[in-house]
Amino acid sequence: MNEARNATMAEALRLTRSGRLSEATDLIQRSLGGTPPPTTTRPAFTGMPRRSGETPDSGLPQASGLLETLQPRLLGGLPGNAPLGRPGNASLGRPTGSGAATAAAASAPGGEIRHLTHINPAGSRTYDLYVPTSYAGEPVPLLVMLHGGSQDATDFAAGTRMNDLAEQHTFIVAYPEQSTAANVGRYWNWFRPEDQRRDAGEPAILAGITRQVMSDYAVDPARVYVAGFSAGGAMAAVMAATYPDLYAAAGVHSGLACQAAQDVPSAFAAMQNGGSAAVPIDIPLIVFHGDRDNIVAPVNADRLISSRIAASAAKASGAEVRRAAMVAGADGPGDRCSRSVYRDAGGTVVAEQWSVHGGSHTWFGGSPVGSYTDVQGPDASAEILRFFLEHPAPVTR
Repeated sequence: MNEARNATMAEALRLTRSGRLSEATDLIQRSLGGTPPPTTTRPAFTGMPRRSGETPDSGLPQASGLLETLQPRLLGGLPGNAPLGRPGNASLGRPTGSGAATAAAASAPGGEIRHLTHINPAGSRTYDLYVPTSYAGEPVPLLVMLHGGSQDATDFAAGTRMNDLAEQHTFIVAYPEQSTAANVGRYWNWFRPEDQRRDAGEPAILAGITRQVMSDYAVDPARVYVAGFSAGGAMAAVMAATYPDLYAAAGVHSGLACQAAQDVPSAFAAMQNGGSAAVPIDIPLIVFHGDRDNIVAPVNADRLISSRIAASAAKASGAEVRRAAMVAGADGPGDRCSRSVYRDAGGTVVAEQWSVHGGSHTWFGGSPVGSYTDVQGPDASAEILRFFLEHPAPVTR
């Protein structure tokens, strides 16, 4: 990317963060010579990822205009440019997780990491699978973890420490990887209509990976979960909304609601104002968000919780969902985060919302070896796992 493109990207980001969305869009249009941004009539990124045995991409795919270059950096969060919430609280690490130290950290718990590929009619993606040493063929939980933009499976595993927890509690973890052919910045395409539907696009591929692991290993079908960060968090919300029969619960860290955006301009808007729509989520949901996140605004966490409450109330014929708020100080200062627990009329927990005071666009409680992590608590991975294990799917599902 040349200096002019860098300057345009920086200015577009500044305008977006300050809420001047139309100006950001106009800037991109002018850079394209007056051509409007691509909409659903032509995806910004096309093509399928390379399959096993093919030569890896030597670099970024050729873009037809400035928008294709900017889009993955502007949509779904920009971890690499996220400001720290407080000096010394976070470690942004490297922009990718390909280093030897990161790989070593991901494999440190001692289980087996398998590098696999899933292919189905919707396309294909590679994924890493962590199988703990204690796995002995008995049915265990499965977690599907969706990385943020510019990350990969190894980096996300190292940063979240989820493999350590898998070793301690005996569950399998799948880490699907976005392809640079599908999105040059490795962002899940959470904002495209064709990737927000059941049995189509990326949701179909991710559901296919989930079912493939369930077929190949002894997985308890009542304890299958999905979670993600940033663009991966937004895609986790899509999976929760479109496959409530497959996942027992979902976790969204610094993400957005399903169908919060439908194209590039609405994605800019949703990152700042939560979007104009949110598909109800009909499974238990835990949400983490920093209250100083200026990449994906905290209002998106509220929108996610509202989508869960709406689904719960509808199922109970409009019965009230009650909120109990508390201060949580795990792994940090006593007042660093607030936790709200939402229960239906019968007292069943339907959602949890964690707001981290001073937190930016990073995974809380993560390892400094991985990218885009805040090493200070709360421990998002441990809390997400705890919430998941408390919410197996109903026997009648």
